[in-house]
Amino acid sequence: MAKGTFDATGLIAPLMVRIPLGLIFMAHGSQKLLGLFGGQGLTGTFNTFETKMGIPPIFTLLAIIAEFGGGFGILAGFLTRLSAAGISAVMLVAIYKVHWINGFFLNGACVAGRGHGIEYNVALLGMALYLLVAGGGRWCLDRLVFRS
Repeated sequence: MAKGTFDATGLIAPLMVRIPLGLIFMAHGSQKLLGLFGGQGLTGTFNTFETKMGIPPIFTLLAIIAEFGGGFGILAGFLTRLSAAGISAVMLVAIYKVHWINGFFLNGACVAGRGHGIEYNVALLGMALYLLVAGGGRWCLDRLVFRS
């Protein structure tokens, strides 16, 4: 890039990934942790994860932390890479344990008895992996806290 030119892509690209990814995971995490947005709350989430998916309580707790705390971390750009790693792990488990059996595509027609495929999870995983590699960008708390 020539001296004096403005690199808008490098400046805002991580932020444009962080905002939707952070909001999505804070919302999903608040369903599991607090029971907001029609969620089951902590007790219901522990019960569902253990009885229906065979996920031990410690891993359920880690998933809730990764979703709610990681969503906040991604949105604020604080511990961005750690937050993105947690979200990536949650997405890999969701792909394997829940969505793989339904193929690739979402159930756009909302056919009864058929779940969603891995399409959405792959998109979220890609966003998280981008932030894991690239970091939070120029406008993040990591830059202020860690001076990098």
